[in-house]
Amino acid sequence: MTPVGDMKNFSNAAFAPDVIEAMTAALGAAVATLPEPVHSGHVDTIAQSILRTASTGERNVAVLQRIALMELSLTPGT
Repeated sequence: MTPVGDMKNFSNAAFAPDVIEAMTAALGAAVATLPEPVHSGHVDTIAQSILRTASTGERNVAVLQRIALMELSLTPGT
C-alpha cells in the first residue's frame, strides 16, 4: 500500500479544532528537524503517525512529534 493509500484510513476521522492545532504544530516541528531536502514520503509518514497517535487521545505536541520521528526512523528506506 502506498502512503497515499494509507491516508485513506483517516478519511472519516474527525478532530476538534484544538487537536488539529496540536497536530499541525507537531507536524511543523517534526518536519523542521529533517535535513534538506525534505522528501514528501517522510512528511507523509510523519503525518500518518501524528494522525494515528492523536486518534488514540494523545494531545501533547512534543509527544506527537517524538513518536512521529521515532516511527520515521524505524521506517525502512528512510
